[in-house]
This record gives sequence, C-alpha cells and structure tokens, in this order.
Amino acid sequence: MTAFWRAWSIWAVSVAATATTLIYIKLYPLPPDVAGLGGSGLNGAVGIVFIGTFATVGAVLAWKRPRNPIGWLLSATGLVTAAAVLSVLLAHFSRTVSLANWLGFLYLAGFALCVFVVLLFPTGRLPSRRWRVVAWLAGAGLAGWVLGCAFAPTLITISPSTPNPVGVTGPAGSIFKLMALGGAALIAASGLASVVSLAFRYRRAGTAERAQLRWLVYAAAVIVAAELAAAPIRSTNLQNAISSGALALVPLAIGVAVLRYRLYDIDRIISRTVSYAIVTGLLIGIYAGLVLLATQVLQIRGAVAVAVATLIAAALFNPVRRRVQHRVDRRFNRARYDAEATVAAFAVRLKDAVDLDTVRGDLAAVVQKALEPAHVTVWTGELRPGR
Repeated sequence: MTAFWRAWSIWAVSVAATATTLIYIKLYPLPPDVAGLGGSGLNGAVGIVFIGTFATVGAVLAWKRPRNPIGWLLSATGLVTAAAVLSVLLAHFSRTVSLANWLGFLYLAGFALCVFVVLLFPTGRLPSRRWRVVAWLAGAGLAGWVLGCAFAPTLITISPSTPNPVGVTGPAGSIFKLMALGGAALIAASGLASVVSLAFRYRRAGTAERAQLRWLVYAAAVIVAAELAAAPIRSTNLQNAISSGALALVPLAIGVAVLRYRLYDIDRIISRTVSYAIVTGLLIGIYAGLVLLATQVLQIRGAVAVAVATLIAAALFNPVRRRVQHRVDRRFNRARYDAEATVAAFAVRLKDAVDLDTVRGDLAAVVQKALEPAHVTVWTGELRPGR
C-alpha cells in the first residue's frame, strides 16, 4: 500500500499542476511577454498527452512493480515537466517572465530522466556492470545541467544575453555556465549510449525480453515516422496533434512491456503496420497513375477519371493487402506464419488419415511445433453404438 500511495500521490500532483495551468491559461490568456516564451511553455495538447501518459503509466508501474525503478523514473519525468509548465502560470501571476524562463531547464532534466529509463529498460537493471559508467555520466550530466542552469549568470535556455535573476557573477558564474554546457553534452552522450545499450541487451535477451524491447523500438519508429510526416504540414495545431499522439506511444509501450500485458502482440502490430503502409503507398501510386493516364492521355473528364480511379483502387485493396500481408508475415511475424503453415499442412494430411492413433500423434506434434506448450495431452472419446 505504501507504493500505491506514493505512486498515485505523485500522479495527482503532476496532473493537478498541469490541469490547473492549462485551465487557467484557457480562461485568462497570458500576457504577450509570457505567452511568447519559446523555451518555457508547452503547447496544451502536447502538455496534456506528455505529462498525462508519463505520469499515469509511471504510477501504474510504480504501484504494480515497485522494485522496478522504471515506473518511478516515468513518474518523476511527468512531475518535473509539470513543474516546468506550472512555472508559466506563476510567471503570469507575477507579471514577469523571469520565473518561467529560469525553470525552463526542467524540460531537459525530464529528458535526462528518460535516459535512465532507456538504459534500465525493461528489467530495471543495467545490461551489465560495464554500463555503470554510462549511468554515472547521465547522473553527472543531470546534476551539472540543473545546477549550472539554476545559478549561471545568464539564462542558458533562452539566450546568453538574458540575465539570470538568481545567477552568480564572477568566476563562480563562469563555472556554473560551464557546468550547464558540460551537463547538456553528457546527457546527449549518455542518451546515445543508452540507445546503443538496447542493441547489446537484445543480443543477450531471451524470447520475452526481446518482445519487450521490440515494443520500445516500435514506439520510437512511430515517433520518427510521425515527425517526418508532420514536417511539411503548415498547421501548427495538426503538427502538435501528430507529435503528441506519437509521444503517447512511448510510455504506453513501456507499460505494456514491463507489465507483459499482451506482450507478444508486438509481432502482429509490426507486421500490420508495415503491410498497411506498403499497401497505402502502392494504392496511392496506382490511384495517381490512373488519374494522370485518364486525364492527360485519354482526355477523360476529371470527375469521371477520379471516380474510376477510386473504384479501381478500392477493388484492388483486399487482393493487394492479402499478398503484401503474406510476404510481410514471413519477415516480421515469422512465428505466426510458421504456425499457420504447420496447421495448413496438418489439415491436408488429415483428409487422407484413417488411423486414429496416427491422427492423435500427428495432432500432438503439430500443437507442440505451433504453440510450444510445456506439455501436450490429447484426449479422444469413443462413440457408443446408437449415438
């Protein structure tokens, strides 16, 4: 119960701080100088999704797996980011941007905590003792960044010319500034090393741990794809919606992996994502080609050409999807593909089988190969005369 109250207390504080800030800003718009802060304010949708998902998943993991530090790190990330958002509200009350600008470094501090999440994922332990150096570097980078930004003579997160309201001047101020810059470099280097550690961990992992790692890699791949898709979009609101939706997958994927809830569905999710992406690209290409052929070569009216191209693309959807899905499953969902092939081969043999003992043995062998259970027992009942 202690873990329950601690975890959900952190969640309550994070959500309350974020909700209070966003509701107040919605009701009472910020002054231009505060609303225009570039480094100290999160967009409302991104703030809700980022803080809400990290805080909620962190609370669940910390409650269910209190000995695994990943849940506590996710909760801390949500809490630190919520504190940074709350600083904007405090700046609104004081009618000054100093406080919000000063606490802007908390955003990178939240990222530094995510470095530990990746380094310890999914077991809560380092891949090996050799990775202790990376953990110490990440801790040193986090401490240097926080202390350096807090007491540097200028606000590093804003501009070198903006004075820090609590900054230290003189030689000590230069030291704090150097600490902040060095801390940022250490956070970036340790973050890259933590990503590399996933590859080393994957090589030594068992079946279950590899599935856990694939959940995280899948979420990261979706974020990259979402950012590439959002780059040419001019609408800021749509960009934020795409980014926030992709960011929400990271803590959700971590939660599924650590709790092992529907863990092995990741192979099916990956295969479906890849197949539908390929099918979508093929059909868009076919559709565009048909429209150009009809309008430019055959000189058919635009409305008729679009209607015909749409019908042809719709008719091709299922055949193309089945063929692509079959090929993608062979590469990304091999276990399911092999199981289906084994069952199909058994069904063909069953048509010509007449001996019950042979069928029983063949069935047990097929189940063992397709599902790999701990043990297999086949029970067959005999039909009595008259039934």
